[in-house]
Amino acid sequence: MAPRAWLGFTALAAATIGFGLAGVYGAPATGYAIGIWPAALATALLMVTPKPPTPVVLALIFAIAFGTIWTGRPASVAFGIAIGLTVQSYVFWRILTGGVRARPPLRTNAELGRYIGGSAVGALCVGVAATVTSALADWGQPGLVGLSVGSASLASNLAVTPFFCRLRPHAGVAPPVERAAQWVLLATITPVVFFLDDFPSLAFALIPLLAWGALRSGAYEAIAQLFAVLGVAIALTTRGHGPFAQAATRWDLPADVQGMLLSLFIIDCALVVVPFVLIVGEQLENARQVAAERDKVQNIVNGTAGVAIIGTDAEGLVTLYNPGAERLLGYTAEEMLGRTTEHLHSATAVAEKARELGVAADHRSVARALLGAGPTDMKFVRKDGVERSHSMSLDPIEDDRGQVTGYVSTSEDITERKEAEGRLVEALATEREAVERLREVDAVKDAFVSSVSHELRTPITSILGYTEMLEDGAYGRLNDEQLDAVRRLSANSSRLLSLIDDLLTLSRIQEDGLRFADRVIDLRKVIAAGVAVVAPTLEKRELELDVDLPEDPAPFLGDRDMLERVVINLVGNAVKFTPEGGRIEVGLVIGGGVAELTVADTGIGIPLEEQEQLFSRFFRSSLAQQQAIPGSGLGLSIAHAIVEKHGGTMTVDSEAGQGTVFHVVLPLITAD
Repeated sequence: MAPRAWLGFTALAAATIGFGLAGVYGAPATGYAIGIWPAALATALLMVTPKPPTPVVLALIFAIAFGTIWTGRPASVAFGIAIGLTVQSYVFWRILTGGVRARPPLRTNAELGRYIGGSAVGALCVGVAATVTSALADWGQPGLVGLSVGSASLASNLAVTPFFCRLRPHAGVAPPVERAAQWVLLATITPVVFFLDDFPSLAFALIPLLAWGALRSGAYEAIAQLFAVLGVAIALTTRGHGPFAQAATRWDLPADVQGMLLSLFIIDCALVVVPFVLIVGEQLENARQVAAERDKVQNIVNGTAGVAIIGTDAEGLVTLYNPGAERLLGYTAEEMLGRTTEHLHSATAVAEKARELGVAADHRSVARALLGAGPTDMKFVRKDGVERSHSMSLDPIEDDRGQVTGYVSTSEDITERKEAEGRLVEALATEREAVERLREVDAVKDAFVSSVSHELRTPITSILGYTEMLEDGAYGRLNDEQLDAVRRLSANSSRLLSLIDDLLTLSRIQEDGLRFADRVIDLRKVIAAGVAVVAPTLEKRELELDVDLPEDPAPFLGDRDMLERVVINLVGNAVKFTPEGGRIEVGLVIGGGVAELTVADTGIGIPLEEQEQLFSRFFRSSLAQQQAIPGSGLGLSIAHAIVEKHGGTMTVDSEAGQGTVFHVVLPLITAD
């Protein structure tokens, strides 16, 4: 233990001895009790320092109690009461501190309850010990001795223990003049009261003075005033002065009643002063917290420059007007405080909002309807007369009883945002009109293409027929140059006829969908037939073709010709876009109730960024255009539509220069 702690502990032990001797010798000579023994100082030995160990301190308390009491009472009496005082010190310390060797806090109601309850239980312990000791030692009246010793212990604990606790160190609210007046009155009235012997009730005139000090002075100053009054009261009473002295001669009562009356006075004073000190400390702390919270809220309110915050009382008169409101509305706080907010809204704006809410067209009805309704648009009139649109919320302020004490509105100027939204709406409307016009143009274009395709199909078919007849020599034998020209004409006519067929097919898909001739087919045969159509073209190229079809049938309900067209398109594209020496793989896998057709090649591939447009009409990849590979850009669009109409999906995996793999997944017919 540090030297300073040893010094404090030693001084406290010495004070316990001194006041213990004073209490014993101050007791009436004809009495049997031990006077106002300093039980609180003995308990404080367990609280001022964590050392020496608790058993050692308890042994010291017993030794001090026994030694001081033995000087004026028989050893047997001193022994029994000393045991009681030791037990009461331990019990009170345990209840008050929870067994911690440190100064306990005394600030809350719970801590006040432990302080009073611990004092009472400790006093009961020593009172029982004194009663038993008196009976066993045949020393006075056991009940009276027990009451006298117990009440004295209770008085000591209640009056002195707060000094050793950690109170809220508030400075008090009384000015210096008032505090000086308190001390002067206590110093004047206390001696007068305790010099007058025949007016016991006057002693209680000191309690209002002590309460005054507890409510207005600092915590430890109020405790000091209590000590001063009790010091004078104890000193004069032991000398035979005051309303509680000489009870045996004045009222023919046992001598120990003097100590009991004095103890009751001390208890009354302590139970007034200490709770008042705690209440005032708690209220001042709460007031500080409230002030801090108010300052924090005020700083937040003042710092929200972009939001107008207006508070009113229950009558609608403005009590709060933040800088944000000053900036957005133009009025200063001085101009708004104490006024209503009706002039911030035009009659037209109120009427519009009233119609929207379905209430009467007056300010109060609209405000009542907006309470707690959340954000809403409301027009505000600035000081300069300009009307602005705000997004506003209006909410009530309620106290802890649920009573409305005021209202607060928060709003921000959204005029520019609403104007921007209006311009955006207009732009969107214009865009929709443009899209609609484009749709109309597209529909006209599609109708034109369909019409022209129908008109061109018959003459081109006729041209093909005549070129075949020319090739066969129906109109005479052709020389080699003439025959080559006719063949070129026939080939280009065939390409043109194929393009017209694609356009007509696409037109039917867009107008009313494809009409399929659904029947049960074997997908293996469809794939084989499609590959066979492309085979003549493949024979003219140096390409390797691998077709892998399962042995088991792949039953499917669909249009054979259309599905064959899908195979022809995919395999034909693979042949077209794969350079010489490349490889093409066609496979069909069945499983999980579906059939998956894959067509893979080692061709030029398709750039990743272009694959999203692959199934669009007339789309051709940049690589195909760069290499001047002919095509209409309609084949994949038609194939994709055919697959989707059959309830399937078509996807692609490809990278530029890495080849392409098309996946076609179709649902098979399953046996129920």
